[in-house]
Amino acid sequence: MRGTGGPSWAGEAHGRTTRESGGGFALVRAWSVGFVVLLITEYLQVTYLYEVFATTERLESFGGRLLLVHLPNAVCIALAAWAAGRVHREPFRYSSVRHALAVFMIPVFAQVLTIVLNWDRASVEGLLMSCAVMVVGAFTGYVADRLQEGER
Repeated sequence: MRGTGGPSWAGEAHGRTTRESGGGFALVRAWSVGFVVLLITEYLQVTYLYEVFATTERLESFGGRLLLVHLPNAVCIALAAWAAGRVHREPFRYSSVRHALAVFMIPVFAQVLTIVLNWDRASVEGLLMSCAVMVVGAFTGYVADRLQEGER
């Protein structure tokens, strides 16, 4: 089918160029990498941070929860968002909407999952801090990706 534009169900036959096709796969790839990074970093956080440093006394204060729970979660979210943004391939990363969708979907998914799984035992402070962590982490990952983009 060389020179004919390919099969009738793909690409240029339906008004899409090669530049525009494959955007869904690029998003799924970015989300997959972001999800794997989130799983690995959260596993390391729970295994090496919580089990070593988290005691009942330390988690009773707001400062202890901030240092042992919320800030490490923000780092995990930021790394996942950054990794998803880095993997989101060209030319799709130049579309602001597509790139934002690639970067912010994993943090939003993680937040929704956290709320659903912890709804019965969540406090107002926990929900608000969890939302703040998601926003800070996602924004930090996005900014890090965009700053690194300027170096290309």
